[in-house]
Amino acid sequence: MIIMLRVLHLTDTPDISIPVRVHSPIPAKIDWSCHVEIGWPDKSWSRDVSGIDAIDALELALRMVGTELYRGEWHANNQLVWLGQGEGYGFPVPRTISDQLVGQDRERYG
Repeated sequence: MIIMLRVLHLTDTPDISIPVRVHSPIPAKIDWSCHVEIGWPDKSWSRDVSGIDAIDALELALRMVGTELYRGEWHANNQLVWLGQGEGYGFPVPRTISDQLVGQDRERYG
């Protein structure tokens, strides 16, 4: 079951949607797992993220999505947008790349 759907766009082609889906954490053989997906225009990206419990799995999954967004070519080219150009995407990232945060993300997670 999807618990969160956020839709991003590209600045040069705003009619192209980039859906970000985060599924509910589920019990796994060991610990918990949370499935995440990003529907990039040229390829689909998905991961199963493990955590000690459901909340840990969800938090780690959100950070993994943030990392993928900030490490992607569309962010590097200033083409990726959520609420506004340069405002960030509303996902946390690990501290090791927090210097790359922009806009509201920098204020919230930096």
